Amino acid sequence: MLRERLLDVAIVGGGIAGVIHLYYARQAGLDALLLERQDGVGGLWRELPAWQDIQISPVDWALGDLHLAGPMQPQILANIQAWVERFALADGIRLASPVRRARHTGTCWELDTPQGLVRSRHLVAATGGHNLPVMPEVQRRNATVRERHSSTLREPAELAGRDVVVVGGGASAFDLLDLCFEHHARRIVWVYRGLRWFMPTSKPKAIAGSVRSYAKMQASGMTAAQQNAAIRADILPRYQKFGIHAIQPPLPIDVLRDQLIPGRPRMLANFQAVERHAGSVLAIEGQQVLLSDRTRLDADLLLWGTGYAVDLAYFEALQLSGIRGINQLGSRCGSIFRSLDAPDLYFPSVGLDGIGAAPWANVLVARSIMSHIRGTARLDMEPVGHKINHFDIARYLAQRDPGSYTEARGWDFYRDLALNTPDDAPYPIL
Repeated sequence: MLRERLLDVAIVGGGIAGVIHLYYARQAGLDALLLERQDGVGGLWRELPAWQDIQISPVDWALGDLHLAGPMQPQILANIQAWVERFALADGIRLASPVRRARHTGTCWELDTPQGLVRSRHLVAATGGHNLPVMPEVQRRNATVRERHSSTLREPAELAGRDVVVVGGGASAFDLLDLCFEHHARRIVWVYRGLRWFMPTSKPKAIAGSVRSYAKMQASGMTAAQQNAAIRADILPRYQKFGIHAIQPPLPIDVLRDQLIPGRPRMLANFQAVERHAGSVLAIEGQQVLLSDRTRLDADLLLWGTGYAVDLAYFEALQLSGIRGINQLGSRCGSIFRSLDAPDLYFPSVGLDGIGAAPWANVLVARSIMSHIRGTARLDMEPVGHKINHFDIARYLAQRDPGSYTEARGWDFYRDLALNTPDDAPYPIL
């Protein structure tokens, strides 16, 4: 059984966010414990199929000397494990320890786990924003169509020679369409209710996903409006060049609201072969998929590229446990990640839902959370109301965290990193 000592900080979730927060808790001299429900670290990356990859370039994911062998799931998982090994974090991690209930007593957090009660002054909920695969409720009558969420498609080879329906308008759906062409599906039908912007390109995602040029725009002092204008000037001609203006989202791209998703070469090269339907799935009847426009599609496989919901069901407080969306969660946080609904509670995933690299954002967020716990940061309770991306996280936190952003390492230091770090070199571990 775990000793009921009062920790400085408990961290729920052993993905990249949780591991980085444990590292910075120790750097700050705090008594910290990470609780992970699975038998190993990795979080979502331990569960995803091997074909899944990151939406950014590998050099943007890697930090310092923690080498990243590539952008695919096994390599990302190995990188998360490398943090544990490189910084000897294993003794601060409790595996197979799901948090069954989290409640604030008025003086501290109490976490109910199979190994016993964990008590802590502060709580970092590092379980991310991709917890529950979303598969919309539809009627199913004698359905024989096989269904897979993007997170559960283990063997892409089963797409070969099949009639496939892909549902969704964002990154997961783009991945699934690309996968259909890679594995030679016979017929590909795309059903979408809304569309996300992406950067059309013939380059592989691992190259096209670089956010270095975006970091330079931020560091050069461009406002969000100027960034939007520059991105639009680049992206709109690409939609025309690739002949995909028909799937251009209705609203202009906005860095305060949208992600910047890299293009999918196979999808673009074969775009005219995709049968498209703007709408949604109403029902699955036998081996047919019924759409909202009353179209009936014969299908072998239905692939849901419909994303994820947030799962905070382990919180006792209803105002927390009922949250399902990352934007909803963000609206309930001050200083990007500080909960407005409970004391001494932090949601680092809110700072990752935008443009940028997850490890880098986690480094910036983790340092300021630990600085706040030590009393050297002044994190206010004012909601931001929009996404704060990449290096703008450092700009924002530098005004609130003098403990981490010293005179020698203030915003000027980060601006220099953004402008002068070679594009093929990782950012440092700070």
